[in-house]
Amino acid sequence: MSAFIRQLASRQHSSPSSKVFPPTSRVNAPRGSSAAESEVCAFVRIEGGQPERVLSENGCRSLAHWGDIHIAMIPLSSIDRLAAQPAVSRIEARRSCHLLMDTTALCVNALPVYEGNHLQQAYTGRGVVMGVMDIGFDLTHPNFYSADLSDYRIRRFWDQLDLARNDTLPVGSDYDGADAILAYAHSRDGLDQTHGTHTLGIAAGSGYDSPYRGMAFESDICLVANATTEDIALIDSTELYKYTSATDALGFKYIFDYAQSVGQPCVISFSEGGPQGFSDEERLFYEVLDSLTGPGRILVAAAGNSGDDDCYVQKPVGKELAGTYIFDFDKDASFAARGDSPYTVRVVAYMEDEEPDTLLIHPFSDALAPDTIIHVFPRDVTLKALCYRSFYNPQDMAVEVGLSGPDSWKALDWIGMKPEFSIEVIGEDAEVELLLQDGYFLGGVNYDVVHEDAEPSHSIHSPGAAPSVICVGASSHRTAIRNYEGAWRIFDMGTNGRRADFSSVGPTFDGRIKPDVMAPGTNIISSYSSFYCETHPNASDIASNVSLFDFNGRSYAWNSNAGTSMATPVVAGAIALWLQAKPDLSPQQALDVISRTARHYTDSLAYPNNYYGYGEIDVYEGLLAVLELDVVDGISHHHPASARISVASDRQLVVSQCKEPVTVRIFNLKGQSVLTLPLNIGEDGRGSVSLQSLPAGVYVVQLNGSPAVTGSTLVRL
Repeated sequence: MSAFIRQLASRQHSSPSSKVFPPTSRVNAPRGSSAAESEVCAFVRIEGGQPERVLSENGCRSLAHWGDIHIAMIPLSSIDRLAAQPAVSRIEARRSCHLLMDTTALCVNALPVYEGNHLQQAYTGRGVVMGVMDIGFDLTHPNFYSADLSDYRIRRFWDQLDLARNDTLPVGSDYDGADAILAYAHSRDGLDQTHGTHTLGIAAGSGYDSPYRGMAFESDICLVANATTEDIALIDSTELYKYTSATDALGFKYIFDYAQSVGQPCVISFSEGGPQGFSDEERLFYEVLDSLTGPGRILVAAAGNSGDDDCYVQKPVGKELAGTYIFDFDKDASFAARGDSPYTVRVVAYMEDEEPDTLLIHPFSDALAPDTIIHVFPRDVTLKALCYRSFYNPQDMAVEVGLSGPDSWKALDWIGMKPEFSIEVIGEDAEVELLLQDGYFLGGVNYDVVHEDAEPSHSIHSPGAAPSVICVGASSHRTAIRNYEGAWRIFDMGTNGRRADFSSVGPTFDGRIKPDVMAPGTNIISSYSSFYCETHPNASDIASNVSLFDFNGRSYAWNSNAGTSMATPVVAGAIALWLQAKPDLSPQQALDVISRTARHYTDSLAYPNNYYGYGEIDVYEGLLAVLELDVVDGISHHHPASARISVASDRQLVVSQCKEPVTVRIFNLKGQSVLTLPLNIGEDGRGSVSLQSLPAGVYVVQLNGSPAVTGSTLVRL
């Protein structure tokens, strides 16, 4: 059993008030009954035998399966009995609620949307399903219609927090078609959250009468509203355990299944995640992600926003001790450690005018007694620790430690009022790593003890860390924006594609390079939830609204935000365009295209690396590579810098904003040159040529002239 499942099982043993129902009554009970509320959604590996029989005889029901891995609803009282079955080799679920990976402290404003998002008329995402799993959806925003408002593009929606339950789903309910989705209006958390409205707009928004058009602006949309830590207030405390990595996996499956039902390729944007750990909480989760993705099915996830945080400590062999301090502004903090030979974790609580209180944990020996270690420090701080074998290296022993203070801490300043905790890993013969899980690591001198060993590394979040997932970091191009009130708001993370300081860095804990790719993630404008703005008119992020407008009797906003959450849908939207060109594009093929075409912020690094991956995505050059046009002599891999190319309704090719005569060359998608001619430019900077002699299709238009006007683009006739 994974740690989270073990905790649920032990809760049944330790709580006399826990209700225990017969397995048959759980399976047959109506949704919403106390029996149904005592089930957890988890991964189960059943090797050989009859898996459906094994599950049913233990009161479980299978919701999906890939080979010998099932996602099943398991009554809490049946966990131990199911785990004891000879055919069951693994039961797993990660802790409930992913961490949301950007905050209003990062919210700023932006002027025009990043111009690299636009690929003219040729590829728009049409015929591709853009999936987004997130929180805070305003389903009524005009950004999710077609540009002319004739087509509402959200085809299907599953709200995992919806109180109206659907018996075919483990949590929540789903909605099919424009009428049902528009009547629902917003995800259940949409009054208090707006993150999904913003990320969906970046991935697939039509722009609705604005310059803030998303990447795949004619794609079909399928959504899942899942649960994160931001949603805890909406979830009964007795039901938090229901929202697991398994329900997230079912959310991805829901989107891919919809795309398959309509015969379209699909890419999913997932701007959430949580810290990696040394435990085996995600072994089956990652295997399921491998099975879910493949040709025409691609998952893109955010790297995380912990890149400028010290969250990793390494003590090499030969060094006796390494350490740091841990704290949190709220009341909880946690960390994990692992080592390859016997070592000690020393946790010391320091308080002004009081003697330090020390706890020693010995993972190699304490793991022999698998019970949770509990220690109460002064001022009601509870430490809980569990020792186990590391998932990544089974010969290593790991320990996971949580520190929790009383609710009254929220009103107190940390220094002096709360204990300060040092963490030390000790053992000259052991190589030991410390990993921050929640809270902050802080170096420095406190109480005559020096710790300066924490560093900003190993901060990639999961599931972006999974091998089959394309992991996205954030680059920066703009340093400030002006909001709707005319205020100039600065958020300076650099320019020209520099990595934003907050963007998480690798490697993963099994030594792989992550992130895979970068995309603009600072000062990005997109749609915001009208329901959120209405409910929270004085929220700090409302100051990042760029403009307000009315639609169907409601007031809507365009808002600026920052984070790897914003970069992720840029990459997902780009891949949607590539899928339109090659519907069977696989995740590995997409990464191969990225590796050959990504832009490098600096040549001082070897690529890929743990800061930039392969570099910043180049949507256009990548599309040429997908179309196998990147090797055609005579086609530029970039757009003209100071000329615009468009096609008028009468099939006139129009070159505008140009200050010099140019030569126009037209190539078909076989790379053959089908037209070459000089083009005179008028005093208004415009020139045109008829393309009526060419058959309908997609063509490459190449302009040749000075460096400012030389370049190519794709057009559809």
